Amino acid sequence: MIEFRPLNRLSVHLERLIKGRLWLKVIIGLILGAGLGVLLNPSTGLLSENISLRLADWLDLPGQIFMRLVQMIMIPLIFTSIITGIVSNTSEKLKTFGLRLLLYFVFTTAIAIMIGLVVTLVLKPGQYIFTLGGFPNSGENQIEPNAQTNLIENIPNAISNLIPNNPLESILMGEMLGVVIFTIIIGVAITQLHQETARPIIRFSEAVQKICMIVVSWAMMLVPYAVFGLIAALLSRTSVEVFLGLGYYMVVVILGLILLVIFYLALTLVVTKKNPFKFLKAIREPQLLAFSTASSAAVMPLSMKTADEELGVSSNISDFVIPVGATINMDGTALFQCVTTLFMAQAYGIELTIMNLLLITFTVVAASIGTPAIPGGGVIILASVLQSAGIPVDGLIIIIGIDRILGMFRTAVNVTGDLTACLIFNEFYGTATSDKTFATNPELP
Repeated sequence: MIEFRPLNRLSVHLERLIKGRLWLKVIIGLILGAGLGVLLNPSTGLLSENISLRLADWLDLPGQIFMRLVQMIMIPLIFTSIITGIVSNTSEKLKTFGLRLLLYFVFTTAIAIMIGLVVTLVLKPGQYIFTLGGFPNSGENQIEPNAQTNLIENIPNAISNLIPNNPLESILMGEMLGVVIFTIIIGVAITQLHQETARPIIRFSEAVQKICMIVVSWAMMLVPYAVFGLIAALLSRTSVEVFLGLGYYMVVVILGLILLVIFYLALTLVVTKKNPFKFLKAIREPQLLAFSTASSAAVMPLSMKTADEELGVSSNISDFVIPVGATINMDGTALFQCVTTLFMAQAYGIELTIMNLLLITFTVVAASIGTPAIPGGGVIILASVLQSAGIPVDGLIIIIGIDRILGMFRTAVNVTGDLTACLIFNEFYGTATSDKTFATNPELP
């Protein structure tokens, strides 16, 4: 077996942020940014609209720098992390492990979408948006039959396009699913090499991981200022009435995410017979960091360390599940995309049939798999979901404004889903586990 130093050893950069109460700084930044944004809003009369917009651009700067730094290192970090998991999993179990993991991710994503469908159809947040004047309430916007037909006809092409004919193009275009499949193929090929031949590739991957984590640690320093600036810029550009009017929609999304976490806890209890409350306490650090950064890719090393040391998951399992999950297991994002799609349809007065809902479900499953693990990644892919359903994308401008807040919640849920998968698959494929598990950890009740 080829020796590979696990990525979780690099989590020391992230543990400092947890000990420094990064999550508390983020909440303080949210509150202070909201206060400043209200003061800078032209409606208060303190500043002209021109000056307010210019200040908003400067307030956005830390957030833009943070997102670009994370996006810059996301692909090399995920690339090397997936290779880590594959190289350390050279046993026969790997052949069935990957397929079953993919089926599990599709299953949990489908459950997340069903939860989103139920809470949105029952609570109907789109009906309360008419007072904002941001969405035209007319029945003229109907789903075109061609959109449904094209989606069905394109399924064979979509399957064949899973394997990228030009990996460099997939990397440049940020097509994460193509990058993941290419990386898995390369990782499996590396396991067929002699140890002496593979060692330079392994050492190079280790160096890339360390470089990426240094860049991540730099980016994390900007998080409180980024959140402060983003919320201040949002409220300086948007009227407080519109922001508060979207509150019900935000409550529906958060309620759906809470129900999804409850599903994870039930799954943990049924499959592994572990105490779900101890599981929640064991994973609180990666959850808080995910909430603070809104990037599941940036939290990967800490998630691996938590899986290994707190949950007792074999490193062979966590080294593969966490990076793959951070790329394609976006349950929280899928729920958000589903709720937002139905919310937009309700706001535009579009009637959805059972067939429409099924098509939206399949589209969201496919779209969530390709969602970048970066802040704002869910909204980037959401436009394609809306287009496939024949729903106007104009209203996304309002969603983009509040996406940062919702992104913090859904990223914490995404990370919870990845760690749940680690625990479940360790039950069937795990070998030697750490002595320090969340079931026997003396620090936990």
